[in-house]
Amino acid sequence: MVDSTPSANGPEAVSRLLGPAEIRDLADQLDVTPTKKLGQNFVHDANTVRRIVSLAGVQADSSVLEVGPGLGSLTFGLTETGADVTAVEIDRRLADQLPATAAALQPNARLRVVHMDALRLQPDDLPVAPTHLVANLPYNVSVPVLLHLLARFPTIARALVMVQAEVGHRIAAAPGSKVYGAPSVKAAWYGAWRVAGQVSRQVFWPVPNVDSVLVAFERGTEPGEPGLRTAMFSLVDAAFQQRRKMLRQSLAGLLGGSAAAASVLTEAGIDPTARGEALDVHDFLRIARTAPAHTSNATD
Repeated sequence: MVDSTPSANGPEAVSRLLGPAEIRDLADQLDVTPTKKLGQNFVHDANTVRRIVSLAGVQADSSVLEVGPGLGSLTFGLTETGADVTAVEIDRRLADQLPATAAALQPNARLRVVHMDALRLQPDDLPVAPTHLVANLPYNVSVPVLLHLLARFPTIARALVMVQAEVGHRIAAAPGSKVYGAPSVKAAWYGAWRVAGQVSRQVFWPVPNVDSVLVAFERGTEPGEPGLRTAMFSLVDAAFQQRRKMLRQSLAGLLGGSAAAASVLTEAGIDPTARGEALDVHDFLRIARTAPAHTSNATD
């Protein structure tokens, strides 16, 4: 599809993005049937693509890590800004096709494709340290992927991810909210999150049976020493496994029993009868600092 909207490459430049017909043609060519397992719902609306790119703050000097590019719907909205884009795709067929599609649509695109599971991605796998993360993430892996990438790539200063609405609201939730939980606390370790907008189901092929939202992130100063993050995350998981339990009960298994947990909580300045949903990331960090010996064997 030829789109004559001026791009960041110059006022006379012609930018090409994928439309509904191109998406279906590519899928037929590759014998790709979108699967729920991989969360393959492809965006085919140029306005939505450019909205995402704009909200992500991607510019010509940005180094973007895109997770799950699929057929390239969002990819070419990123590359049309002139940004350097590394796209990580788990599906071999899609990873092999993307450079060829780029050559046809945007020959000057600064794009490289890495065939890999994003959950295994490490800094050495990328030739350029990313400054931005942009992704259309399936709900079943969205939180693990985000936490993995933010931990492994401290150069990521901004992110914009499209996720299932329920997941997005949970990630961005504040203490006391009904949807506040372990993902909210863990995400807050890395910076500030907000729901930046909704996405119509009609811009996807196939049309999903769930609503989607855009969640924006800006990295902040981590609240504690990196070595305490794992211990704190373990406490967070325990606190929300049975969210209606008081903390002295939910943390008893990690802190040596209910009485010991109550003692640790009191020393940390936390009410032992409080519940996890009342605590923010700084509260959980104080607990981790108060009881390092009990949580030192925890895992991410």
